[in-house]
Amino acid sequence: MQTPEQYSEDLYLKDEVLEQVRQSILDSGLNDVSIETGYGRLLTLLVMSSGAKSILEIGALGGYSGICLARGLREDGKLLSLELKEANAQLAKNNLVNAGFGHAVNYMIGPALYSLEELESRDDRFDFFFIDADKENYPNYLEYAIRLSHPGALIIGDNTFLRGRTLNSDKNGPSVLAMRKFNEMIARDERLISAFLPSYDGLALARVK
Repeated sequence: MQTPEQYSEDLYLKDEVLEQVRQSILDSGLNDVSIETGYGRLLTLLVMSSGAKSILEIGALGGYSGICLARGLREDGKLLSLELKEANAQLAKNNLVNAGFGHAVNYMIGPALYSLEELESRDDRFDFFFIDADKENYPNYLEYAIRLSHPGALIIGDNTFLRGRTLNSDKNGPSVLAMRKFNEMIARDERLISAFLPSYDGLALARVK
């Protein structure tokens, strides 16, 4: 018997552009931890529906989520992606260029917290945030996203279940504790209106009031 995720995925034709991105990640010797295909489509839909002109992505990897985000952007929209490793950023950029979005994306290389601090010092603001990077800093990334947001901005966080570890009371490592804190912040912070999607590895969605 199929899972709901498998059934829904089988309804769609393969996306050749995104399949090539996944292959490029594997060819580069990286572990493909890109957002799940179904949630990638959701990112495009959310960006398009929100009318976002400025997106901040925390964690580029090979550009899979970047393409999903860019597909929803308005014609004059921009995507800024924060990536720790220059090699990953270059891979992502190549894939965004090949997908036709090279004009819309820029990258900041280095620890994301340093980049976020710089963005805040410049008083930059964004309409949409996608968080999919090192899990121990998720609470910090969320706080920065709220501070860097335009009113009404959307904040999306991937991997809220950490492959089940978040739900397992016997698991209490740093990443698990940080993710639980992030989830609680999303659910209870009075600055946000939020919801959780329990499919795949979990997705958090919030709108800044």
